Amino acid sequence: MTHTTTDRPTRQASGAVVPVLAFAGIVVAVMQTLLVPVIKDLPQLLDTAPSNATWVLTSTLLSGAVATPIMGRLGDLYGKRRMLILSLSVMVVGALVSALTSDLLTMIVGRTLQGFAMGAIPLGIGLMRDMLPREKLGSAMALMSSSIGVGGGLALPAAALVAQHADWHALFYGAAGIGALAIALTLLVVPESPARAEGTFDVLGAIGLSTGLVLFLLPITKGSDWGWTSGTTLGLFGAAAVVLLLWGVMELRVKAPLVDLRTTARPAVLFTNLASIMVGVSFYVVSLVLPQLLQLPKATGYGLGQSMVVAGLLVAPLGLTMMVTAPVYARLSAKYGPKVTLILGLLIIAIGYGAGLGLMSAAWQSLVIAVMLGAGIGLAYSSLPALIVGAVPASETGAANGLNTLMRSIGTSVSSAVIGMVLANTANNVNGVAIPTMHGFRVSFLIATAAVAVGLVLALCLPKQQRPATAPQLRASSEEDAGLEHAEEVLRGFRGRVLDADGAPVGRAKVTLIDRRGRQAGATLSQEDGSYALAVPAQGAYVLAAKAAGHGPLASSATHGGEERPVDLDLALPSETVATTA
Repeated sequence: MTHTTTDRPTRQASGAVVPVLAFAGIVVAVMQTLLVPVIKDLPQLLDTAPSNATWVLTSTLLSGAVATPIMGRLGDLYGKRRMLILSLSVMVVGALVSALTSDLLTMIVGRTLQGFAMGAIPLGIGLMRDMLPREKLGSAMALMSSSIGVGGGLALPAAALVAQHADWHALFYGAAGIGALAIALTLLVVPESPARAEGTFDVLGAIGLSTGLVLFLLPITKGSDWGWTSGTTLGLFGAAAVVLLLWGVMELRVKAPLVDLRTTARPAVLFTNLASIMVGVSFYVVSLVLPQLLQLPKATGYGLGQSMVVAGLLVAPLGLTMMVTAPVYARLSAKYGPKVTLILGLLIIAIGYGAGLGLMSAAWQSLVIAVMLGAGIGLAYSSLPALIVGAVPASETGAANGLNTLMRSIGTSVSSAVIGMVLANTANNVNGVAIPTMHGFRVSFLIATAAVAVGLVLALCLPKQQRPATAPQLRASSEEDAGLEHAEEVLRGFRGRVLDADGAPVGRAKVTLIDRRGRQAGATLSQEDGSYALAVPAQGAYVLAAKAAGHGPLASSATHGGEERPVDLDLALPSETVATTA
């Protein structure tokens, strides 16, 4: 495993970087909910059968799932800002294609291009890790991670208002406009990250993963139309299993894989990704249930009889609360760690859905549910990138967060399929029209609660983190004449974490800095969270040696070019070269 950094940023990151990156994330999320207000009208608008019209939504989901891990890896290799701009540019082109057509096939092409923007979320998180100081990183990543929910919540009332008072193509013109604005702001404000991963892009790995994901997600999204036990559905699931298994075997043999499965298998990464699926399931349930409940006529006996715009406004606090939760998460995580905040968020979600079972009889009750679930989902979403960033090397941040974002997308896909099936099977047929029932809504909430319960078990299995990775408290050891009184005062030097074979932090590991003449230039002991920091007496080549009881020693060559650089020391690996030339 090799880490490099090249291409110093052309300018220092300004205070506007975080809001600009978060705005880009919100723009991407808008693409996912843009057509929700006109879903039921799509067959008439596109002059096609309802089963064909669903491809307008399915195509965006599939392309987003494929693009997310690929763009993350490309960002690690060639520049995260560059790939962020590319993702947004493809989205703008796709929005314009959709704005100019009412033809089904052309619309699907445009929506497919719009889905590629999903890669912007992990790229933004990676840029934040590379540029921001530790004390600002927690809240920044929380806001970026929550932007998916924020954008979805805010887009619903806005899209509903446009759909009611203008031609539906105006939705795409608006999406293209805010996408272009996000590109302009990124070019003006966000510098390129200096962090790079060595190696080449794994083309075969990208093809294999893309094929496997399409084969897996396609029957999930279309299973209710094709039949869950049909030959097509089962055949695609079987083909997905074979392709993904072969892809995994190939990735383990490639020197520079698209996804480092060994890193992904570490408990901290594995359980975070599995929990992400459950969070994705719980998030999408409320987005499917509340708008329908609010818009059903009061004549049904349980519908709340609200207009499309009012329903969107009542659900919008879901996203607004997620946005407000970001700074709250930063304080909680700084004190207790991201694992605790993830567990707290999941508990709040469970309480929200549990209370929601009895809060469906008035519009204001929907508002209460939205706020409660927004707070819980905001805390949970905010915790996920911090857990991933704390468990992977800096050079793999984009790819690792891309995979995590993919896990959330899989969760929402599964949620959409399962809840759609539940609502369809429990609906009443009135004059040929299927009307969702209160029983179906409550069963959907129970499914969400069960998913959260599974997520809680997975979160409890996460390795213990005594301090959050975003703001570790470092104290230098005086042992072996380290020459440091407090590691937090180190402004120039090497810093990072010492990890074991499972990716867990190794405390009390001795880290020694050796100069080119073989003399000790500094030494320290890692903290309980595995973090260490060492000052350097001068620029030049050094060797970082790490040793801990029960682990084999590790020696890594490193070059310091005048700026503090992160170097993670993995005691599970043989000696590796770590180039950190500024």
